[in-house]
Amino acid sequence: MEQDGSVSSANREILILFAHPSQGRSEVNVPLASASQGIEHVTMVDLYREYPTLRINIDTEQQRLRDHDVIIFMFPLYWYSTPSILKEWRDPVLEYGFAFGKGGTELHGKTFFCAITAGGPQKAYRAEGYNHYTIFQLLHPIEQTASLTGMTYLPPFALYGSRTAVEDNRVQAHTSAWQRLLNALIENRVDTGKAKSMDRLNDDLNLIIKDRT
Repeated sequence: MEQDGSVSSANREILILFAHPSQGRSEVNVPLASASQGIEHVTMVDLYREYPTLRINIDTEQQRLRDHDVIIFMFPLYWYSTPSILKEWRDPVLEYGFAFGKGGTELHGKTFFCAITAGGPQKAYRAEGYNHYTIFQLLHPIEQTASLTGMTYLPPFALYGSRTAVEDNRVQAHTSAWQRLLNALIENRVDTGKAKSMDRLNDDLNLIIKDRT
């Protein structure tokens, strides 16, 4: 989105870092990842498949970050955080002099957010709920990572109650909304100002996605 509110004609490149250690049991994340593949301007990286020994190629991953405008972590919420490989990835890749500190400006101006699933219902993620915190609050460390590295942080694209999503027939609608958001991001039609005020990006895509002009 240009400063005057018009839509930029340049397509944006999207990098999705997919982290799911038990893909054989995934009912939402794997379909979401599959729906992302084959979309022009979207690069999907399956971190557990690429790094089965958790030995991250720093040069490769840093170049991927340079080459893309939008960075997305896609994962199931594990113990109120990310699966372990995303921590293994962050520690060496987002190093001083590259992502922060003196000369560390490679990520400045990029857009960053998480696409996640939570097994519990939405009512569990609030102060008076079972988990005591909202999803947005639980992701504060990742938000601060985005802040320190100069990226624009957006709320998550999140699905609650993922354990019953298939039997409730919610997967297809969630996947369709995801593809719509990806295409809007590619075409730079997402109003980040409005998006920042939301708890989840998928609460109301009509509010944050601009029409084509």
